[in-house]
Amino acid sequence: MSKILKVKARQVFDSRGNPTIEAEVYSKNFSSSAICPSGASTGTYEAFEKRDKNNKKYLGRSVLIAVDLVNKKISKKLKGLNVHDQERIDIILINLDGTTQKTKFGANAILAVSMAVKKLSSKIKRIPLYKNFLVKNNFKLPFPLMNVINGGAHANNGLRIQEFMIRPDKAKSFKEAMRICFIVINKLKDLIKKKGLSTSVGDEGGFAPMINNNEKALDLLVTAIKKSGFKNGKDVSICLDVAANELYKKNKYSIHSKKFISVEKSIKGYLRIINKYKIKSIEDPFAENDWKSWNKFMKLLNKIQLIGDDLYVTNLERLKKGFLNNSSNSILIKLNQIGTVSETLEVIKFAKIIGFETIISHRSGDSEDTFISDLAVGTNSNQIKTGSLARSERVAKYNQLLRIEELLGKKARMNKIN
Repeated sequence: MSKILKVKARQVFDSRGNPTIEAEVYSKNFSSSAICPSGASTGTYEAFEKRDKNNKKYLGRSVLIAVDLVNKKISKKLKGLNVHDQERIDIILINLDGTTQKTKFGANAILAVSMAVKKLSSKIKRIPLYKNFLVKNNFKLPFPLMNVINGGAHANNGLRIQEFMIRPDKAKSFKEAMRICFIVINKLKDLIKKKGLSTSVGDEGGFAPMINNNEKALDLLVTAIKKSGFKNGKDVSICLDVAANELYKKNKYSIHSKKFISVEKSIKGYLRIINKYKIKSIEDPFAENDWKSWNKFMKLLNKIQLIGDDLYVTNLERLKKGFLNNSSNSILIKLNQIGTVSETLEVIKFAKIIGFETIISHRSGDSEDTFISDLAVGTNSNQIKTGSLARSERVAKYNQLLRIEELLGKKARMNKIN
């Protein structure tokens, strides 16, 4: 048995320059570390992120208390445990905290440890991390949902929709998927330049031009896809993350303009742009508690991927409610929304049982840690969201998937897009 000797945590920094927590787990001959990401656009029901709000030295954003909890309490609890018994370790972490949303220790402290344990287990077994999840053979590569234009909480422009993404649906390999995205992004950059707009990027690496109209952004994307030699809606599809929590007030939404309008008018606006721009996927079109609107919209859609993110927050009970309500057909998976690897895997397993697509996702405040790349392959999730082809914390995840594809060799296959 490979026993845990100690757990050590430290404060490091994420891609937005904010403090976050890294945990390192030690056995006799090995150690592995993991860094917890942080979101900007967060759901109310997400697991709690513990920060030192009274520590003015770091403007109330440090995680030194969480670091201390790992070093003094979690380390003692896990010492001597079998590193390969992930479920037992995660249950101990959950019970040690004892709260629904992990408010005592913080999901950032717990998750960093949980991820590091999974990495260490893989290292000791001498297997790649992706082989240490749910799938044991016939591994498939996910399609990238690549964020190419940023808006909402991820950029300082006037765009209402938070993420405008492309998905290379006809790619036969991950390598080819990256080539297609690379071409479209560069054509898009040329178009933005020609309009005299800035090609600076937002939190997730997508361009953040000073555009304040969703359809202007969509027009740019359609033109970029065409100039790249691809067919919109066939070779490359446009996908959206609305993040409607940010655009909701008194049962009305300001999705299509700054004006707040009814759910019925908002749905009409969605249906119009879906048809006009051949949009294939929409994430969080309505607020996290507006179950009726989700259900109304779902009934009107045909062959559109409707993803719940803030709606589900990688929480099994909320996913069950959404399934019974016929709210969506897909779920976004974010480890730090729930706080442990085991709970994340339980949600993925249930989502697959009910026929949902699972899309593994980064956070806007991320790091060089590539855990989610292996998670996507190891759970046979058919898509991954990890930003644009810019900023090293985003590109690191794509590079890891290229390495995995190379490791798989002739057995490498792309997943299916339904």
